[in-house]
Amino acid sequence: MIQSMTGFGKASLQLPTKKITVELKSLNSKGLDLNTRMPSVYREMELGLRNQISQRLERGKIDFSLYIENTAEQSSSKVNKAVVKDYMSQFKDVLYSNINISAGFEEFDVELLKMAIRMPDALKTERDEIDENEWKEIQKVIDQALENIANFRKDEGVSLEKEFLHRIANIMKLMNDAVAYDTERVETVKTRLRTALDELQVNVDENRFEQELIFYLEKYDITEEKVRLENHLNYFIETLAGTEANGRKLGFITQEMGREINTIGSKSNHSEMQKLVVMMKDELEKIKEQVLNVL
Repeated sequence: MIQSMTGFGKASLQLPTKKITVELKSLNSKGLDLNTRMPSVYREMELGLRNQISQRLERGKIDFSLYIENTAEQSSSKVNKAVVKDYMSQFKDVLYSNINISAGFEEFDVELLKMAIRMPDALKTERDEIDENEWKEIQKVIDQALENIANFRKDEGVSLEKEFLHRIANIMKLMNDAVAYDTERVETVKTRLRTALDELQVNVDENRFEQELIFYLEKYDITEEKVRLENHLNYFIETLAGTEANGRKLGFITQEMGREINTIGSKSNHSEMQKLVVMMKDELEKIKEQVLNVL
């Protein structure tokens, strides 16, 4: 069964002091394009995480996000009092450097504090070490998010398969309709050639005429193209029903289908057949657009 590369998966878990949320989004891509966002404290786990995601999702443009929301009453960030006091002292030194009496300027302290707290190193955050037990809990959330996005992809794959089978059936019908004009087309060519010779008012060897006509019609024979196209259509259906998702293989099959349809169009030499060929091309383009989303 085929799978789509488009998907979304989300999972969350509430711990005593933190809420963990994992989100995975994927779009179609020729290969694996993985982008990860997570708190810096977990960066050392990124390599293993990338391997885990790539083995499970294989292909696609994937965005992975790990959010940690602190629900504890105390914050891990503290005011660096010494640094803030030093900033305020420097600000005051600049403000009062040319004034002998600094009394009356105390009302500026609040504004100076606002400026100082925005300066570098005014806040210090205690770096947390990775808690192995906590990471195991996070790993469970990641596994659940991966399971959710995999299920999403499978559901999308079912919709794609229905679409493909519908388009393939349309091409098959249009191909058979085109072949139905073959006898009429042969008679039309014979009549056109015979009329042209009659207008020239010349005597023609009937045996030679039949030989040349057969040679001429062989150039426009589409039997081989019809057989090959039918084989490609059936092979496409077989690949859809396979146990392994293979978007690249389906893409190659559509290229072969396109070659046969183009050849039929170039050989048709019949207005109604050419219209059917255009309709087949339209159906094939719709298949090609959706094949890009197949894993």
